Amino acid sequence: MKALVRWGATLGLVGSTLLGTLSLGSLPAIALSEQQIKEKLDSVPIYLVTNEKGLPLSRPLPNAQNGQKAGGSITGAYMSRQEAQAFINELRNAKNKDPKMQEIVKSLQVTAVPLGVIYQQLQQTKKDPNRLLFAFKPVDQEIKGAMDLLRQSGQQVNQFKSVPMFAVRFAPDQGYVPIKVGTGNEQVVPLFLSKQDAQGLLGQVKPKHPKADIQVLDIDGVLQTLQNKNDPWLNQVVLVPSPESREYIRTLPKDKAPNTSAAPNRNNNNSRPNSR
Repeated sequence: MKALVRWGATLGLVGSTLLGTLSLGSLPAIALSEQQIKEKLDSVPIYLVTNEKGLPLSRPLPNAQNGQKAGGSITGAYMSRQEAQAFINELRNAKNKDPKMQEIVKSLQVTAVPLGVIYQQLQQTKKDPNRLLFAFKPVDQEIKGAMDLLRQSGQQVNQFKSVPMFAVRFAPDQGYVPIKVGTGNEQVVPLFLSKQDAQGLLGQVKPKHPKADIQVLDIDGVLQTLQNKNDPWLNQVVLVPSPESREYIRTLPKDKAPNTSAAPNRNNNNSRPNSR
């Protein structure tokens, strides 16, 4: 539960107008460790459908092509708590359920898990033939928003197979817009799970940088970059949950919070984008 409250560290990242500067020249070019990647991913809640014991509702993987059983299982990993709950409601309202399924459905609930915990589990069970896999369920509205942006940029896309993320750039050929957090000099580069949040930052940057735009990323590519690149700016990357998830984070018990003195204050609204 303690990891959940750390999500609040990103709440103050969206919304202000004071512009400043960013310098990354003094940062060492060191690849991120697995623990550092996990901590960045922990800022994003993922919603699983579980029973009363917290065990995910899963199904066996289909048989392998050679006729042997794949051995593992797969569960849905929702980016929206509301959509996870809607899936449970759909199961409960389904007709002609057998008695065993009826009992299972009664106990189902939505359980929030940090993305970093899922990432860590997948890393630790890479070679386990019976491991649990996660089928990520992106929000339809964000998929549509990502595809609209890609089409506006001249790309022809018919589908988006991953979870979209959004980053604001000073221009298509320039770097990402950083944000100064709090009253000190701490600066971060936000990657948004919500197009709406990215548009909010873009609106603040546009007056001074008319060519500023939103780049569409995907969570698989972001993760691969965090794992393989040693660019200094990656130390500054912060994943910003959707407005729905941030609202959920605000409901978490504050007495479960760990020591977050080194993190941006979740009650601080003095965050602002920085301009070069």
